[in-house]
Amino acid sequence: MSDGATTEGTKRYAESFSSRAADGHFREVHGLMLSSIGIGTYLGQPDERTDAAYATAVVAAVESGINVADAAINYRFQRSERSIGAALVQLEGKGYTRDQLVLCTKAGYLTPDGKMPGDPNQYFFQEYIQRGIFSAKDIAAGSHCIAPRFLQDQISRSMANLGVNCIDVFYLHNPETQLGELSKVQFLGRIREAFYYLESAVRTGKIHFYGVATWNGFRQEARARDSMQLAELAAVAKEIAGDNHHFRFVQLPFNLGMTEALTLGNQSVDGKSMTIMEAAEELNITLIASASLLQGQVASNLPEFVGEALGLDSDAERALQFVRSSPGITTALVGMSREEHVRANAKLVAVPPATIEQFSKLFSRGQSST
Repeated sequence: MSDGATTEGTKRYAESFSSRAADGHFREVHGLMLSSIGIGTYLGQPDERTDAAYATAVVAAVESGINVADAAINYRFQRSERSIGAALVQLEGKGYTRDQLVLCTKAGYLTPDGKMPGDPNQYFFQEYIQRGIFSAKDIAAGSHCIAPRFLQDQISRSMANLGVNCIDVFYLHNPETQLGELSKVQFLGRIREAFYYLESAVRTGKIHFYGVATWNGFRQEARARDSMQLAELAAVAKEIAGDNHHFRFVQLPFNLGMTEALTLGNQSVDGKSMTIMEAAEELNITLIASASLLQGQVASNLPEFVGEALGLDSDAERALQFVRSSPGITTALVGMSREEHVRANAKLVAVPPATIEQFSKLFSRGQSST
């Protein structure tokens, strides 16, 4: 397999769906073509049955026009990454190549391997502290670490789990966790060390791009303790690597129940207040939405005006259409642990994203109904 997603490979993949995918389903960012829907692998039991179901779902996703797969090393104790790895082997047999697929994963949380060990403390002591990968002072909240040696270790493990030589997008996983214990200055110091290492990982070909995958970090009021400023993070990357830095992706929750990325002006760029969507555009950073259906919570009983604005056949389709059509979102991630989930969500591959008019109608109706 080749070393990662390429311009030619992802373009070839998109072109192979030219008769099936609607205009606007594939979006070009940083030289790669990404599908507007991606498969997430967060939920599920750490067992063989779920492993196999995820592998089947990833194969079905790629066959349906979805070329973005998202994991984290701690998802299901490393088993989600291995399910994607198993799917890649099957896909190669079906004629799909590594350079067509955009593989994303994350590190930050300490995770066991495969299952919960009898004594987790002893496991982490032997596996990490004794081997000098991190020390107790590198850990925040009892379970979070972004020290360079730890990130280096996790990238190696993730590549082995996925069976690849390169990760396309590598995220620091919920780095705002560190702000529970560190001052902003200390936090940015740790970010600087992490980014410095990640730029070197780009140079050695282990990753193509890096970013932050967050839960609360960009959805809070600016003054909240665990709120982050995108411009500060981008400035660190620029200090290290100039304008050609590789801090180019942010993942954050965005759905009909969590619209802060579009509505909350909690970011500051060059002294101007703006939303994270506006800040990301200003800084040439791609936004990927997680929790697009909020584990199904926004996929039913939607107000009538949503259906009137977006059309489509079901609330689940409308909820996903809202996310993938939002002007600042490149890919809407949806957890799909079974093939039938993929078949249902992939119907939207053939549907154009909502127009600005439909989108505006949604918001004007939403405001008038509150």
